[in-house]
Amino acid sequence: MRKIIVLSFITLDGIMQAPGGPTEDTSGGFRFGGWTVPYFDAFSGEIMAEQMGRPFDLLLGRKTFEIFAGYWPDHDNDIGRPINSATKYVASNTVESHSWNKSVFMKGDVAGQIRTLKEGEGPELQVYGSGDFIQTLLANDLVDEFWLKIFPVTLGGGKRLFAEGAMPQAFKLTESKTSPSGVIFANYTRAGDVETGSF
Repeated sequence: MRKIIVLSFITLDGIMQAPGGPTEDTSGGFRFGGWTVPYFDAFSGEIMAEQMGRPFDLLLGRKTFEIFAGYWPDHDNDIGRPINSATKYVASNTVESHSWNKSVFMKGDVAGQIRTLKEGEGPELQVYGSGDFIQTLLANDLVDEFWLKIFPVTLGGGKRLFAEGAMPQAFKLTESKTSPSGVIFANYTRAGDVETGSF
């Protein structure tokens, strides 16, 4: 069984849209693209390198795939090499092929195809960006872990990690670190059903 791990940069108010640059995703009039940049330091880079230093394949939405495909094939560095060598499984109803090596496109019953991937052999499946696609994963109860990078900023609007359709479930914190710039790196794994009580 392969795990699906969502690795997301999010704000204190849960926004995940366009963390890397002003033109990354301006949909909905979003004007804060690149909000992670002032907080990203060597400490953050080390954690990212560690998380990407283990065997993985990628699950991506079309928009994130196109951003990655326009950048990473030309970058043969510590982060670029694992991304380029990973199999990229892409959810898209419009794109069926691409020259970037090891790109596999899924359409139709994407949730069913992902369940088949999970049941097969292979490395963990990491999800970057892909805000709309993550909603499909959440609605179909397919996410096993969240590796969140929580930045000390609020934006008030934009695409949210938990926008809609998340299944009720409990999680366990398995690791946490804080960068000198105040970014909280928190990893969560599933911990069964939601429990309630009263005081």
